[in-house]
Amino acid sequence: MKEGTAMYRKSFYQFLMTERNPNSSDEVAQFANNAFYDQGFPKQADDYETLSQYLELNGNYLPTMTIFDQAWQMYLEKMN
Repeated sequence: MKEGTAMYRKSFYQFLMTERNPNSSDEVAQFANNAFYDQGFPKQADDYETLSQYLELNGNYLPTMTIFDQAWQMYLEKMN
């Protein structure tokens, strides 16, 4: 494989930041806005288990894990 041709996969956090919109009432946008201010968010993670476990323990700004699941599906669709 030539240099520079390796696939680069964004972390979930990098993807989520593209969904930020402080003026939106969309649940994923609100999740992104809140994650931006969460200093402990696992910014390099790209696996469901790590992120899910973190949010279950620390994501008190996330009203329901269904919002994370929705954002995760969006992430997978973008990365494929």
